[in-house]
Amino acid sequence: MSQYQSQRSFEGTWEKLSQVAVKGAEYDSRERQPHPKCLEGTRIDLLSHIHTLLDNREKSRLIWLHGTAGVGKSAVAFTVAERMRSLRVTEETHVEKRLAGTFFFSCKHTERCTTGFFFMTLAYQLACNFPSVREDVNKAIWENPALLDPNKSLCDQMEGLFLRPLRRL
Repeated sequence: MSQYQSQRSFEGTWEKLSQVAVKGAEYDSRERQPHPKCLEGTRIDLLSHIHTLLDNREKSRLIWLHGTAGVGKSAVAFTVAERMRSLRVTEETHVEKRLAGTFFFSCKHTERCTTGFFFMTLAYQLACNFPSVREDVNKAIWENPALLDPNKSLCDQMEGLFLRPLRRL
């Protein structure tokens, strides 16, 4: 396959991924307004702990917030995501942000109440925030288009769309 044909094929896979990614699940989505946010001076210990974990550059971190409804998970997640979005991977990097992606679940929205679109959405955000992995995400979809099926195994989606591209960072 020529480089031009490869580029055209990857454009098609990018288009497909863009169509299945749930834009309303992103931390700053208009669908989620007003955005819940920690009030100034609240949750200082928790936010400090999370920021310390994320600032440890020797290890990659995935933060999973859990708890009962109404305890403030969304406010904490939004506050952390907002901070990470404003930071860069390195001082020299102008494009690649420290925020790989976010997914805010919601029982009110069909595509956000299950895990079916979770890794597709994160892969799309990952490739938007880290252009250096876009080709890897496109290649995974091109090699296995079923990764974009919401009924596909989460393990397969996680490995193909998210972990494999992340390893190349």
